[in-house]
Parts: sequence; structure tokens; C-alpha cells
Amino acid sequence: MDSILRPPIGFAHRGARALAPENTLAAFRLALSLGATGLESDVWLTADGAAVLDHDGAVRSGLRRRSIGDIERARLPPHIPTLEDLYADCGTAFHLSLDVKDTAAATAVVAVARAAGGEALSKLWLCHHDWEQLAQWRADGTPGRAAEGGRSPLPDQVRLVDSTRLRRLREGPERRAASLADAGIDAVNMHLTDWTPGLTTLFHRFQRLALGWDAQFDRNLVTLLRMGCDGVYSDYVDRMVAALNALEQPQA
Repeated sequence: MDSILRPPIGFAHRGARALAPENTLAAFRLALSLGATGLESDVWLTADGAAVLDHDGAVRSGLRRRSIGDIERARLPPHIPTLEDLYADCGTAFHLSLDVKDTAAATAVVAVARAAGGEALSKLWLCHHDWEQLAQWRADGTPGRAAEGGRSPLPDQVRLVDSTRLRRLREGPERRAASLADAGIDAVNMHLTDWTPGLTTLFHRFQRLALGWDAQFDRNLVTLLRMGCDGVYSDYVDRMVAALNALEQPQA
């Protein structure tokens, strides 16, 4: 089955985390050098307003853990990069999928991508577990740059992603697909075990992109790509790139 995006995007989950410390500039650089066309991370806002890339959103301070939101950027461990650091180190020619764990970070993310220039905005994917929050961002421009008298609209080229599971689609996949299309939410991201060829076809019928995460093994990657997923997330960049390259080879 064909994907809408050709070729599909290969997102390196937290960078090349199978080969380097996750969510570090070294892991992100390595992922791109191995051929990943996208990077993935989680984004949080520090106490002084910096958008930083970390999974848990908390760091150890003495015998306890503290939220990143309570700490200034300069006091975070040096291995935690800012979004600005990522663009400065790796450029803007890659797709960037950010799970917005801290909704307050969305405004900062868009501002940093705008300042980075190049392809940063057009290759930015903002993911959230509540599709209605995404719909609000699209409707009122919450993550947009503040302007005199109000907020500027969220740039059209920034893609919004409903990160969910099949069991959470209480209204059913077809109704969810229709709601996402009406709200201007571009894609749905579900675990590899949730996807079937019928589901990718359904979301594609509404022109919504289908993304699959936790694709760690060759068989997982091949299955998702053959059923028409438009992007996959994997810790193993070498396997992911090989599967994507094989997909583009003409069949004998």
C-alpha cells in the first residue's frame, strides 16, 4: 500500500539512542549521519523560558528529582540541549517531531524554529496526546509568536500530530479521522501494534498522515511501511534506514 508521503519519514527516536546517549547532540548528529530524515524528542520549558529536549522533564538534584520547569537553563546538566542548540549544531534540513509534554513550551518552540530560519518551520511536527489541545492551537494560534493586539496564527506549514492509541479512540477511528481533518490536525501517531492496512487507508481517505512508533525490529519497520505509514519512529537508525531504502527499490 502506498503512503501519502513519498518517501516516508524515518524519525530517530530520541536520536540514535541505541548507539549514543539519548536526547544529546551527539545522538542527534549520529542519527542524521546514519541517514535518518527526521529526529524525535520531548520538549519542556525551563524556569527562564528556554525550550529544552529531555524525555522525563526532571533532573536529579542531590537526593531528589526536580522538574525542569523549576530550574533555570544554566543550572541544568550540560548534556541536556536547548532547541536552539539542536538547530545550531544540526541545521534545519531534517524533520523534527517534538512531543510537547509541557504545553507552555509550544510558543517557545515555534519562536525558536522561526528564528532558526531555513526549513525549520516547514519540517516541524508538534505532537500532543490531546487532539483538542492541538485543535485549539490551530484555531487560535496559541503557539504562534505574540503580536501587537493578539497572537499571530500558527504557521500553516507546522504540522500537528495526534499522539494516541487505538483504544483511546472511543468515538471510533473514522469519527476521529474526520475530527482531525476538520480541525486541521495533520497526522495521527499510534503504536505499531495499533496499525492495520485498513486503518492507514481510512486515515488517508481523510488526507491525514499515519505515523507508527516503537518500530525497533526489521519486521516491524517493513510491516508499517508496507501498510502505507507515512513515517516511522525507531531507536535503531541503521535498521530504519535500511527498511526505507528497501521500500524505494523497484520490485523484481
